[in-house]
Amino acid sequence: MKNHPTPTIGKWFLDNADGQLFEIVAIDESDGTIDIQYFDGAIEEIDMELWDEMELTSAAAPEDWSGPFDDLEADDMADPDTPVETSEFAQYIDKM
Repeated sequence: MKNHPTPTIGKWFLDNADGQLFEIVAIDESDGTIDIQYFDGAIEEIDMELWDEMELTSAAAPEDWSGPFDDLEADDMADPDTPVETSEFAQYIDKM
């Protein structure tokens, strides 16, 4: 038996068979299923038996988080170094 990675929510893996990078987003032990989300945003549910058969390598999370949002333009992404004023959100809180 080979050393196989344990599925853990939030961990990233590379499927060596098809070269796809994915993250585990949910595990349902009662159903024996694992929900994975590929870098392009597609979500798939696989069973534990398939997980055990997959050729996987642990991977780091991609630096470019925008993969699932392929229709984003550079202007759509906020500058992470710019502080956000809380007053900008006040209008949304008042509507709740």
